[in-house]
Amino acid sequence: MLLKKSFGRIRWKALVQPWQNVDWWLFVLPVGLTVLGGVMIRSVEMNQGWTDWRQHWITGGVGLFLALAIARWRYDQLMQWRWIIYGITNVSLLAVMFIGRQELGAQRWINIFGFNLQPSEFAKLGIVITIASLLSERPASNIPVVIRTLIITAVPWTFVFLEPNLGTSLVFGAITLGMLYWGNANPGWLLLLLSPLLSAILFNVFLPLWFVWIVLIAIVAWGTLPWYRLGTFAAVVINLISGALGFFLWGLLKDYQKQRLVIFLDPDQDPLGGGYHLIQSRIAIGAGGLWGRGLNHGTQTQLNFIPEQHTDFIFAAIGEELGFIGCFLVLLAFWFICLRLVIIAQNARDNFGSLIGDRRSVNGCIPNNC
Repeated sequence: MLLKKSFGRIRWKALVQPWQNVDWWLFVLPVGLTVLGGVMIRSVEMNQGWTDWRQHWITGGVGLFLALAIARWRYDQLMQWRWIIYGITNVSLLAVMFIGRQELGAQRWINIFGFNLQPSEFAKLGIVITIASLLSERPASNIPVVIRTLIITAVPWTFVFLEPNLGTSLVFGAITLGMLYWGNANPGWLLLLLSPLLSAILFNVFLPLWFVWIVLIAIVAWGTLPWYRLGTFAAVVINLISGALGFFLWGLLKDYQKQRLVIFLDPDQDPLGGGYHLIQSRIAIGAGGLWGRGLNHGTQTQLNFIPEQHTDFIFAAIGEELGFIGCFLVLLAFWFICLRLVIIAQNARDNFGSLIGDRRSVNGCIPNNC
């Protein structure tokens, strides 16, 4: 009898132990947002005969299974796989250019057994793991490490930009700058990296502010670069050239990319073209009021006034059908996820765990030994 009780305790301990160090907020909130996303996608597709909501939930279920499986691995083993992950990332992005499916003027998806996969989304995770592994060994406290990180990121970024996918390519830039900052890079260097782009914009928007910007960049370069005289001269020259090349760089962008960059300032200048999405989504969110019109009862969403509302503009459907309260709760959930990740990164016991934001690195435990 005693042996039977002891065996029962061992089985119960083996069942419970893997969950003892789970961050339940980071488990429940993403799952809840995934479920909500499927509900809202189903709502906007009710009158269109589409079934993207089913694929959404299937993909979410597969993702949850993979997340639980990966949680049982030692996260530090990812460091040994960094170049394999990096290679797979680039090969998948390159494959899009040859076998990818084109839609809405962009070639971004690969169809596998009826499911549309977007390799650029997986590439975000791949580049995070690669950069984190490199910066955990050599922090970005010197210029050569920063340059190496930029070169490594430039390869997948180029593939994404050529799809073309301007939004994801900008996300790649944000990921790289964020990880360099967390990897101990001087904030002044990050500002200098951004300066050519900002200089090109300011030169064509407001010339007096562009002159002020050049002076600011000279001050930052003088105070942060190790070879301050040559570095300051180079930074100023690069920004001068970037400003002059603003018109040329603008001409390289696709028409829809140009609209995306400027139309948000005044969508009413093209109400039936590039500004249509923004105007209709604004109407939908405003129509929702405080509590919303109710699930499946939004006029803008159910009558399909908002294009691409099951993907890019799903938040407009949330605003109309769930109201201000629904929008607030969704934004609060995302804010709390970000807060938890920052807290985890701050309290991690090793650099790699901090850079990837792994919960297990906080208490120094690993799977099967937590």
